[in-house]
Amino acid sequence: FAEFAQGSGKLRVSTTIAFVRLLRNLLRDKHLGKRIVPIIPDEARTFGMDPLFKELGIYSPLGQRYRPVDAETLLPYREATDGQMIEEGITEAGAMATFTAAGTAYATLGQPMIPFYVFYSMFGFQRTMDQIWAFGDARGRGFLMGATAGRTTLNGEGLQHEDGHSHLLASAIPNVRAYDPAFAYETAVIVEEGLRRMLEAGDDVFYYITLYNENYPMPAMPEGSKDGILRGLYLFKPGVEGRRRVQLLGSGPIVLQALRAQEILQDRYDVAADVWSVTSYQLLRNEALECERWNRLHPDERPRRPFVAEQLGGKGPVVAASDYMKAVQDQIARWAGQPYLPLGTDGFGRSDTREALRRHFEVDAEHITVAALHTLAQCEQFSPADVAAAIRDQGIDPERIDPRYA
Repeated sequence: FAEFAQGSGKLRVSTTIAFVRLLRNLLRDKHLGKRIVPIIPDEARTFGMDPLFKELGIYSPLGQRYRPVDAETLLPYREATDGQMIEEGITEAGAMATFTAAGTAYATLGQPMIPFYVFYSMFGFQRTMDQIWAFGDARGRGFLMGATAGRTTLNGEGLQHEDGHSHLLASAIPNVRAYDPAFAYETAVIVEEGLRRMLEAGDDVFYYITLYNENYPMPAMPEGSKDGILRGLYLFKPGVEGRRRVQLLGSGPIVLQALRAQEILQDRYDVAADVWSVTSYQLLRNEALECERWNRLHPDERPRRPFVAEQLGGKGPVVAASDYMKAVQDQIARWAGQPYLPLGTDGFGRSDTREALRRHFEVDAEHITVAALHTLAQCEQFSPADVAAAIRDQGIDPERIDPRYA
């Protein structure tokens, strides 16, 4: 795990590729490796998992019975009776059945296994929700890896593939822990903790982690951020000192848009913006609800304060942007301070560049900037006329159709 805390320097990589490297590290571990079950229904090459074909082999009870078309390549498709990868073909239901068999093996066979089921995030909860619900009810353990995630990040694939709601669907299952990491070190921290909880502590939980195919330099892990990563929120980059201050929340690659907005707000509007990485709105909400319940049932004791309120309360208005529907960010609205303004990707996906899609769904840096100024105007720290001028300056058409209906 340690290498991911160092960052990638100038090398641009995606969180999907970083995860595949982490998976290879786990598979090579002499103690843990044999208990890892990689499952792919389709698109293994898209995810950069083809090196595992040669290293591990794809399980087949009959072995390799034909010559694959890529036999002469460096990383050919290879089936073997002792293969460790499970390549189900284009059947999410079949992959979930394998995930269930491996994820419950600790109970049915007395053999703890950790399956990593890697799929297009659009095709997990949307297609096999009933099986995932049953997996949770059976106290299964493992990792659902929603790769090529996001409604604007998987650009060019339109309605069929662009997921902006899987985190909302995941929130319906009581024992899933859903994360939306932006950086490689976040993914590594979450997987390490998941392995500890499921293998060492024996907790009946499983994980949903979204991964993205956008390449950018992976930063080094900020000191003291581990606890916040696991709990769902930490300060990634504080803003400079200023008389007006806003809090910008980002998830996945949209954190990069928040960082651009931070620069615009400082340079053009004299506004200091703190940028937070939100790794899990679901967990922040769950912890806040636990605090509310405890306070309700213990009226004569000192009230507990939710973690999200401790982190964001009293620090200025909040703008929360992600590659998912606004309802995902709305999960923490009651505790995050006011005003609280979510920006998300409500509506159908479509084919275009990432830049165009983010402008269309109003989650790009310019829309985050205007949203921040609008919240300051609600606090009477910025004039409505200046917000209107900023809308023009940022090239935003205030009369264009709402993307939910476009």
